[in-house]
Amino acid sequence: MKEGANEHHGHGGLDSIRERLRVFAAERQWEQFHTPKNLASALVVEAAELLEPFQWLNHGTKTELGADMYMAVKHEMADVLSYLVMLADKLEIDLVSATHEKITLNALKYPVDKVKGDARKYSDY
Repeated sequence: MKEGANEHHGHGGLDSIRERLRVFAAERQWEQFHTPKNLASALVVEAAELLEPFQWLNHGTKTELGADMYMAVKHEMADVLSYLVMLADKLEIDLVSATHEKITLNALKYPVDKVKGDARKYSDY
């Protein structure tokens, strides 16, 4: 099924995004370029582009961004997620499971009784 760029789709989670990205790349014969290295590089570039609208703002709140920059941030976030999903797909990593695993590890590194209200790195406690 081909889908127009302006169509809105239901929320199907990461699996739905992964499948749409697979189809998008396959239709264009871009899989050959989507190596883990290239996808990781593209992810970093998109993350830098996400940072740009915030560069000289005090806090970067939605109000401070304004409508146009808010839309730009929204689309850059989508680019970051897309490359992350494609990278996880290539490396056969379940992002949801990996994220739950990392939250558990972070809870061990940052116990509430030691870090509450303190933003230092775990090695500084």
